[in-house]
Amino acid sequence: MATTDMDPLLLLRQSFASGSAITATLDDGSEVDLSKATKLSFTTPSRISLPIDTATRFVSNDTPVDLRSIYLAWLKREVAIPEYTASVSQINEDLTSGKKVQNLAFVERLDLITWLEGASEDSEYIKPLAGDKDGVASNAAAALASKGAQAPVIGGTMGRSGKGTLDPRLAVIYNSERKMGDRNAALRGIKPTDFSHVRKLAAPFMSKKPSSTTNISSNPSLALNQKSKRPDPIILLSPSASSLLRMSNIKSFLEGGQFMPADSANAGSTSSASMLHINRHCKDIDPNRPMRFILVEGPEKFKEEYWNRVVAVFTTGQPWQFKQYRWTNPHELFRHIPGIYVGWRGDALPENVQAWGHRVLNVGIDRWKGINPTGTDASRWRDREVVEQIWRAIETSMRAKGWKKDQAPTAI
Repeated sequence: MATTDMDPLLLLRQSFASGSAITATLDDGSEVDLSKATKLSFTTPSRISLPIDTATRFVSNDTPVDLRSIYLAWLKREVAIPEYTASVSQINEDLTSGKKVQNLAFVERLDLITWLEGASEDSEYIKPLAGDKDGVASNAAAALASKGAQAPVIGGTMGRSGKGTLDPRLAVIYNSERKMGDRNAALRGIKPTDFSHVRKLAAPFMSKKPSSTTNISSNPSLALNQKSKRPDPIILLSPSASSLLRMSNIKSFLEGGQFMPADSANAGSTSSASMLHINRHCKDIDPNRPMRFILVEGPEKFKEEYWNRVVAVFTTGQPWQFKQYRWTNPHELFRHIPGIYVGWRGDALPENVQAWGHRVLNVGIDRWKGINPTGTDASRWRDREVVEQIWRAIETSMRAKGWKKDQAPTAI
């Protein structure tokens, strides 16, 4: 089995799923820094080494991304965008081969990491395997790799009994095979067992089916719960230190319905995170499954089309926040995207927020009184009401702009 016949992305995903070691090495096998390496060595399914500059199926700006850039993005998956950018620049300075590490945009990096972790089986940036036009074999191979199973050989020969070649799709099918026993083996015995009494026990539960189950059963496309190609909506947070909602506490607020100070140890997220994602069940947009929202503090790595996915902007009323936005004028910005201002209940609104008018939703939360010895604050019962008010505003705007269960707006 030649090393060039192994797909780099499937090898990475398989190694991460099984916890196998991956090392950057020289041609003689000695371990070195990523900037000096000539090969990337895998230990699963067997000792395999690929050239570090191997082009992968991950495409950025219509250009295949090399294996070194992919592996660096994975190693820096938990760091902030500036630290990742600094790492790319440092390696490019150390490289003497003339080739450079590619700096992936934040949405591309998020999509790549999600796929490598096994959280998704397909990616808009990853091309199908060779000879797999519909992507069926590629998705099946990715599913196997996420379970630590051996990825199929791509473009090579893999004969049965030493004869012929094996299509990559068949390799995926054979890797998924499992031996099936007869009924007695499945029931772990040789004596026939009468299960007719189970029907009587199940009768009360089967007589009254909920209407939602009936609807899903009558619609095969919904019953399959097929994955949508719709991109994830984006929410922009304020990077201001005076903001009550930061990356460290926004998840507990929007997803958990309870406010905690950004510097609280119980906030739930690390303040150094450059992006987060939260899930929200928007029944009027997609009644069958929750939507995933991406939360970021700034648009530094935005492409032009990403702005069509922005569904809300949290602000403290400071215009400098919008210097790198598509619309730097707040009045123009909030004509396209709804704004949200969160302050203390009873405090006066900032003058700028008042001037921006009704396009900025103003909500107030109760002041923080501290956590009692049980780890809770009984005075936070109104937080949930504020959170639902914010989500109603966001979902109303999304429906008006054309968000649906299988598509996103192409312009806002």
